Amino acid sequence: MSTAASHEPFVHPALFYHGTDQYVAGTVPFLREGLDAGEPAAVAAPPDRLKLIREGLGERAGEVRFIDMTQAGRNPGRIIPSVLRRFADAQPSARRVRIIGEPIWRGRSAVEYPACVQHEALINAAFTGRAVTILCPYDAGQLDKQALSDALATHPVVLDADGETKSTAYSPERIIARYNEPLLAPLGVASCPFAAQTLPDTRDFAVSQARSLGVSGVSLGDLELAVAELTTNSVVHGGGSGTLRIWAESGQIVCEVHDGGQLTDSLAGRRPPNPTQPGGRGLLLVHQLADLVRVHTGPDGATIRCYFPG
Repeated sequence: MSTAASHEPFVHPALFYHGTDQYVAGTVPFLREGLDAGEPAAVAAPPDRLKLIREGLGERAGEVRFIDMTQAGRNPGRIIPSVLRRFADAQPSARRVRIIGEPIWRGRSAVEYPACVQHEALINAAFTGRAVTILCPYDAGQLDKQALSDALATHPVVLDADGETKSTAYSPERIIARYNEPLLAPLGVASCPFAAQTLPDTRDFAVSQARSLGVSGVSLGDLELAVAELTTNSVVHGGGSGTLRIWAESGQIVCEVHDGGQLTDSLAGRRPPNPTQPGGRGLLLVHQLADLVRVHTGPDGATIRCYFPG
């Protein structure tokens, strides 16, 4: 299986594998090649995949940073700033950085999937011009056809047991637009319109509703802070007012804020904070607090939906 690195500044291949032998054959040589070239290397994948790579690397495993993607990347919106950029930015003197990132695996829910594939598309914009190689494995024997088709659109090159193939379907912008799906709330959920003068009351409403749905402790504090950030953003950037909705769904608590603004920056909330820039961290913080964040922007405004433990 070919794992040859390109000479382009940013390289983003997908690895289509069937079974553990092909997984190891596609990942371990990729990492060894980078280590031999003096490139810092990291792997962010589910725990069972991390174990395979550790075993395959043997004594060289200590040279690689291992990250449990089911925790660090539970919310796909965290992966670029808190996993990929965090590792790459910490290697300022490296000629090139090499990362394996596996954000889509069997068991990701249908609610999570759109955020996962949008993440894969946004990697290309987040790393344009940087000397970074990010290999994204896809379990071709377990994932459905849609996931593999979308991978062809978000990765310019695909590696598999037959070698390396250039994707003729590569179009990350199309994927970002396709999964900018309207987010429809269930009928009859608790809602609260808000404006600048009612922000404290809106936060109290969110806390009261969340408590009534069984949220407590740290989760309640995270939810309150996320609601405060989103509603404040709506007042400042989204036309001065909006509507908060909150409900329980499949064991989680969902908070949604809709306003009349437009999100024109597809990487909003996915860039590491600039220490010299005041403000601008609201959506980034929300991504850190929530288990999942879904976003829709369209002619009628913007909707941001956050999921918290129930």
